[in-house]
Amino acid sequence: MRGVILAGGSGSRLYPLTRITNKHLLPVYDRPMVYFAVEALVGAGIDRILVVTGGNHAGEFLPLLGNGSAFGLRHLDYTFQEHASGIADALGLARHFADGDSVCLMLADNVFEWSLRPSVLRFLAQGGGARLLLSQVDHPQHYGVPALQDGRIVRIDEKPAQPPSQYAVTGCYFYDSNVFSIVETLVPSHRGELEITDVNNGYIARGGLQHEILEGYWADCGESFDSYTRATNLVAKRGANKARPEWL
Repeated sequence: MRGVILAGGSGSRLYPLTRITNKHLLPVYDRPMVYFAVEALVGAGIDRILVVTGGNHAGEFLPLLGNGSAFGLRHLDYTFQEHASGIADALGLARHFADGDSVCLMLADNVFEWSLRPSVLRFLAQGGGARLLLSQVDHPQHYGVPALQDGRIVRIDEKPAQPPSQYAVTGCYFYDSNVFSIVETLVPSHRGELEITDVNNGYIARGGLQHEILEGYWADCGESFDSYTRATNLVAKRGANKARPEWL
């Protein structure tokens, strides 16, 4: 499995903090936001990672992350998304990097309390398809929201006015190599973007989507100033990407 970290976007919801830098370089408690994504993938046992960035501050990632040696990596790959055309569009840039392998797609503004290693193992055990991580939230209308029936996701609605559940699809996705053929079939949404929700609904149509509900907190640092502050406070109080005691 290979890891893909998406660290582009305009960061408009955190303006003016993002006027002179990429939002994923902002601090969350004691380290830059993007560190948490790299640490999460490395802690999950993924050692081939591609960072997809964009915008006017893309060059700031290289001096910060370097070749990945500070995280225990032998190498770290980079690519550039020329236009902010959606998460699925950015994922499509990783096709040659993935080289036929499965991928863990991670949004660099998401922070998780617990290690993703068990989720990686469950995805590999399911033998293909896709796997999503869900978290119960107070305002699901801000996210992709799953409609659940008999313990399975039957559809995902993007930012619905009337959410079909209290769960949000978090910014960590597991896909087999077929994801790139699904991306090729997408058409831009009303926002002019290729939507990751359409990718996930594509897997539902194929009968290949599984999910799990997260334990511990999930923080979306980029949704608003309140969510950014919440993430910093949670990391300060409870840490992030923690290995469970039984693994130590």
